[in-house]
Formats: sequence, structure tokens, C-alpha cells
Amino acid sequence: MFKLQDYNTNVKTELLAGLTTFLTMVYIVIVNPAILSAAGVPFDQVFTATIISAVIATLWMALAANYPIAIAPGMGLNAYFTSIVLGSHGDIDYRIAFAAVFVAGLIFIILSLTPFRQKLIEAIPTNLKYGISAGIGLFIAFVGLRMSNIIVSNKTNLIALGDLRSEGVVLTLIGLLITIVLIALNVNGGLFFGMIITGIIAYFTGMLKFTKGFVAAPHLPEGLVIGNPIHAIGDVVHYGLYTVVFSFLLVTIFDTTGTMVGVAQQAGLVKDGKMPRVRQALLADAFGTSVGALFGTSPTTAYIESTSGVAVGGRTGLTSLTVAVLFIVAAFFSPVVGAVSGIAAITSPALIIVGSLMMGNVAKMNWSDFDEAFPAFLVIIAMPLTSSIATGIAVGFISYPILKIVKGKAKEVHPLVYVFAVLFFYQLAFLAH
Repeated sequence: MFKLQDYNTNVKTELLAGLTTFLTMVYIVIVNPAILSAAGVPFDQVFTATIISAVIATLWMALAANYPIAIAPGMGLNAYFTSIVLGSHGDIDYRIAFAAVFVAGLIFIILSLTPFRQKLIEAIPTNLKYGISAGIGLFIAFVGLRMSNIIVSNKTNLIALGDLRSEGVVLTLIGLLITIVLIALNVNGGLFFGMIITGIIAYFTGMLKFTKGFVAAPHLPEGLVIGNPIHAIGDVVHYGLYTVVFSFLLVTIFDTTGTMVGVAQQAGLVKDGKMPRVRQALLADAFGTSVGALFGTSPTTAYIESTSGVAVGGRTGLTSLTVAVLFIVAAFFSPVVGAVSGIAAITSPALIIVGSLMMGNVAKMNWSDFDEAFPAFLVIIAMPLTSSIATGIAVGFISYPILKIVKGKAKEVHPLVYVFAVLFFYQLAFLAH
């Protein structure tokens, strides 16, 4: 069904890849409720809604598109959602904000059913594609360093080296050393086994504890947050949330599109600059966003952590199917998931190592032509410095056509790149981001 032989993989490798991806992204089932609960959404509601949206979207990716890419509510978009509710000073509650997410999801589905998103991927210049992949690598490596407190904030220099003697940093460095040794020795599943060994060390050193037990039944305290889709559309019109819908739509499109290109590039699944079955893949996050809004969570997106599974050897939908099944299991083990995902040292080494692997795309870029190199450089440097994949893509899209026009190569730029250069400029200059 998943054509494992065609992709030179096997069941064991795909299952290990799915486990690895799951362990590096499962933090979202804890972090997402923590962020959205600030907007008044019940913690248990968001926890269950997060899993429902992740399972539906990732199953679609597995069964319809056959890609090793996992989908779940995205970081950044959840914070933007909360800022909308809190910034309205009570004029907009979370149910109305979810209406905006739902409408954005519907538009997202329509766009994904058309050739638009597919043409967008094909329109992205090759150098920018490699820049996106490398930028995502640098970004997730920075996330791993920051999560583990190897890198910390600093008033003078913005960031600085953390306390290398703290137990969390020491465990991260031990886990990183163990994992890079396993990978250097070509141990199959080195990333996954590195996390397992680190977790065992964390347990026996008292850092990993299961104080809240192991099992808890999932439930939705409020049922469906959006019971009537027509009313949701009416709420968007009544409160004039057009800018909010546009922001959700624009950021989600490029966050997901950029991540899919990066992950597929890393897995060697992009052929002649094109992704096969791209329309099926692009529908996954669109469905996930719409369904997630009904139950009570922010927009879904393709997860850059999928690259950790790809690094282990994941190449097909069996990887993402494994992730979906583990999310279902996680719904019944929220105390365990919370305990493990709360120890950054277990997952941070994987993010750092995968980031280094993705940076290899820099070698494939055209550095000899300034009009090709500089926009890609901006993409790479902007992603980690702004903590936003979408912003990195935006500065690349804006600068690329400008330099091409200056060089007298305006006709080489796809018309869609011009359109989105204008839209991105408008978003960065006038909208919240």
C-alpha cells in the first residue's frame, strides 16, 4: 500500500521513523493547551482537540498522499490566536476567534482543491527552495538549543551561552553525545535510540517523574465549539474579522508549504523541482485546520519535526500513519506525555542533529549569482532570528523579484512570486505577525 520497496525502505524503519517524529513533536499536546488556555479555552478541551486535528490531518497525509509528514496545530499561530482574544478586551471571545480559524480553513480547502498551491510550490525559485530547507534546519537547531537552555536570552547580546553545569544542559549534552556517536557509527534509528537512552538516564537521575499517574480518559468539556458553520461565517462578517482570516490563511499557507518543501527535499521526494501527489498532501493541513476549529484548537500545519523521522529513514505514509496512531494512544496517556515532553533534554539533541543535516542544502545553492544568493541568504537567517518560517519565506519572496528587476531579469520571475511579494510586504508592514 505504501510502496515501501519503491522508496527503498521497510516496515521497521518506517515504524522507528514514526516513533522518532512523534517523540520530537508530542510536546504540542501540552504546549498548545497551555497557550490557548490563556484565552479562556479549557485545558482539556484544547488537549483533546489538538489530538483530533493532528490525527485526522496526519491520517490524510499518510493514506491519501503517502508522505512521511506529520500535521498538528502550529506554534506561533496559537500565540497569535490568543493575542486576538486578549487584545480585543472582551469584545471577541475564543468561540468567535475559532470562527475565524474555521473560515480560514474552508478557504484553505478550496485553494488546495485548485491548482493554486501546487503552482505556488512549482513557482518557488530553486535557490529559495534550498534556502527554505536550510533555514528550517537552522531554525529547528536553534529551537533545540534554546529549549535545552544551552542558549539563553541575554539583555546585552540578545542570546548567550547557558549554564553548562545545570542538570538539564548536562543531560542534553550527554544525550547529544550519545546520539551523534550512534549516527557516526551508522546505527539504524540512532536518533530514536539516542532519545530512549537519554530518557532512561533522566528517569534514573530523578529528572523524569510520573507524579500524575499514567492514564487519564480524554474528553471534550464543551463538545463542539462551533456547532453551526453558517453562524461561524456570520460571526466573521459581523465582527469584521477579515484581516484575522487573511493572516491565518497567509501564514498557514506558507508555513505548511515551506515546511512540506523542506521535508520532501530532505527525504529526496522532490523530483525535477516538483512534489508528486502534491494536491493530496496540501489538503491534509486544510482539513486539519477546519476540523480542529470545530473542536477547539488553532490552525494546523506541517511539522518541521517530521525531518527527524526522515533522518531515521522514513520515506512513506507508514511513518505518518505511525504518528497518527501514537497520537490516538497519547490521548489516553496525557500524564505520561506531559512528563516526557516536559524534559527538553530528551528531544533537543534530535532537533539539533536534524538541523545540521538539513543545512547540507546550502551546498546545493547557487552562490555565484548575487540576485539568486542574497534572497536565499535572507530566508536562512530570518527564520531563526524571527522564530518564524513564514517571515523567512516572506523576506525571500520580497527581495527576489526586486533584485531580478534591477538585474534586468524581470521576465524570469513567475507571476505568482510578484503577487505574493506584494501580499507579504503588506502583511509585514501593516498586519500583526
